[in-house]
Amino acid sequence: MIPSADELLTIDPAGYRSAFDTLPFGFQHSLHKLPMFQPEALARMAERYADKPQDFFVAASASAPGTKFYDVKHSMFKPHEALGQLDSSPVRVLLKRLENHDSEFRDLLHTLFDALADLRGGLRGEKVLRLESSVFISSAASTTPFHFDPEINHFFQIEGPKNYHVFAPSAVDEADLERFYVKGVVDIGQLDLARCDPKQEHVFDLEPGRAFHQPQNAPHWVKTGTVRSVSYAFVFETDASRERSNARSANHYLRMLGMKPQQPGLHPSADHAKAAVMQVMTPMRVGVRKTVKQVLGK
Repeated sequence: MIPSADELLTIDPAGYRSAFDTLPFGFQHSLHKLPMFQPEALARMAERYADKPQDFFVAASASAPGTKFYDVKHSMFKPHEALGQLDSSPVRVLLKRLENHDSEFRDLLHTLFDALADLRGGLRGEKVLRLESSVFISSAASTTPFHFDPEINHFFQIEGPKNYHVFAPSAVDEADLERFYVKGVVDIGQLDLARCDPKQEHVFDLEPGRAFHQPQNAPHWVKTGTVRSVSYAFVFETDASRERSNARSANHYLRMLGMKPQQPGLHPSADHAKAAVMQVMTPMRVGVRKTVKQVLGK
């Protein structure tokens, strides 16, 4: 039985509403006390993922925060195998879409999402297109390289210490966002850490019971402490956040034509029109790429 959100979360409503999807914002939680997050339960959960490669990611530690994300050695082990390596080598394990594998994690996800959506002031007419949760299990002294994600995130530290360096989304150049979103796929975005304004960096020294909200497109890198780390997160996209993404992909083409398009949010009607065009164009581009690959035999 999942406790109520009031028992799980301690958060300033006004501060959260003000910061939502604009600035990183810290709060407190008690998720780390739940039986589902204890080491034995997580080990059993990892075993369920052995034949679900689409739902897990196992990688070594990056050598430095600025390392390119996919240059780090990955796909080394299955999750339960990787957990056995935590004490001997720097390994990072990500178990994705927990709600599809365990009913308790599904209940927890909806309890947290509903409560935080209410704190924001409701969905305000937005439709949720994607809602997913994950667990991160990492060895001591491991580094996740600098990147950004296309979802709105809430991050909860469950076990061990973790230093989480996150920038405001405004630290990302619009042209970089446009190049990322023109791909039309859910992935991570790579950035040059040296180009981000250090004045926009927030550092969260996480330990069990601490959490924070990470806005969409907020670049970040992570370093664990001297013992293993466990974190839980849930991410979501709405039709409004997806529309902003599609508007940015349209802006990419406008910029190629020598124009200086305005970033999403300034003119909602224009954003809507741009997104509508990309909803038609993106499937066509994907179809063309597939056809070319078939013709070339690649």
